[in-house]
Amino acid sequence: MQKRMGEAVARVARKVNDTVENKTDSLADLANCKLMTFPVGIYKAMRSVTEGIHCISLANNELKSLTSRFVTTFSQLRELNLAGNYLHRLPEEVTSLLYLRAINLSRNRFRRFPEALAAVPTLETIDLEENEIAEVPVEKLASMASLRSLNLRANPVGPEVRLLVRPLVPFDLLLSPEHEA
Repeated sequence: MQKRMGEAVARVARKVNDTVENKTDSLADLANCKLMTFPVGIYKAMRSVTEGIHCISLANNELKSLTSRFVTTFSQLRELNLAGNYLHRLPEEVTSLLYLRAINLSRNRFRRFPEALAAVPTLETIDLEENEIAEVPVEKLASMASLRSLNLRANPVGPEVRLLVRPLVPFDLLLSPEHEA
């Protein structure tokens, strides 16, 4: 077990070092690293380049939460992939991600729509496929000027969400067929 954790930490460290050394705008592949939390050491290692990070993938890890420090440290994010974790809520500070265009929260444990996302003015794509969301803040979503696509497939959404069709909402709403819900 410790050997596996050590290998995962080493893999994360290599990926972070590559990002810092190559001054890329992406911490694109921290996926499949068995991370249970975002390693605190990464904040220090990346201190000089966090402003330039625009894309982070933490998909298919074992994250149970995302800290406010993560959100405030990577404030320039445009894309955030958190698919395939154990998340059930987002920190309120997600509203400070003023450049975020796409967030993937599919295959997590959300029971409620993360309402803080409705306050992110630049958000174009929200993927919440395969969660446990039954209710959606329809009015808040309808007022999101930049939203182009909301994926709620494989969620037990209520019938009122199915009534949200164009021109009522200016974005594509993806839902599973009713008989699958």
